[in-house]
Amino acid sequence: MFKLKKALYGLKQPPRQWYERLSDFLTSQGYDRGTSDKTWFIKKKGDDTILLQVYVDDIIFGSNNGELCETFVKVMKSEFEMSMMGDLNSFLGLQVKQLKDGIFLNEAKYCKDLLKKFEMDKCKPINTH
Repeated sequence: MFKLKKALYGLKQPPRQWYERLSDFLTSQGYDRGTSDKTWFIKKKGDDTILLQVYVDDIIFGSNNGELCETFVKVMKSEFEMSMMGDLNSFLGLQVKQLKDGIFLNEAKYCKDLLKKFEMDKCKPINTH
């Protein structure tokens, strides 16, 4: 996952212009923008694919080929002032666990926070079967 070093609010250009600049750059690099979700980008190279999801000032990406990810990082750092944040652990309230046999998502933290918010975290559990 990438994180912009400058917050979008500190940029001289509005977020929409920033996104268009990023989008134009990615399409010039051979990425196709999603049709139903304009923040989704995909690039295919033979049997390999790299996927990108842009959310405000974060870019989440992954590929079935590590070299595509390494190339993406180099190209992005050459064009933008960005930093790598490491493996994805959470996104939009979802916890992400990456294992060799797959990626697993859960909302346990969100559920616990919701129970706490409505003071239901101390309620007795009951079997619903």
